[in-house]
Amino acid sequence: MRRFFTFLSGVLSGAVVGSVLVLLFTPYSGKELKSSVQKRIQILQNEMRAAYDERKTQLEAELESLRKGHIVLDE
Repeated sequence: MRRFFTFLSGVLSGAVVGSVLVLLFTPYSGKELKSSVQKRIQILQNEMRAAYDERKTQLEAELESLRKGHIVLDE
């Protein structure tokens, strides 16, 4: 039981030290960090949506070609 409490106290103290270091070395304020993260998420969503649309168009063209009886060797 003592080993468990020693381990738990180590984990908690590590979490506290890590949290303090993150707060000290973060280059942005809370609002700036939130804004930056939201912008990055929006960019990622836009890129994923564009990739999805492009792939969907490719697959639809391939399906249409197969329906017409043409063989698609493009991979």
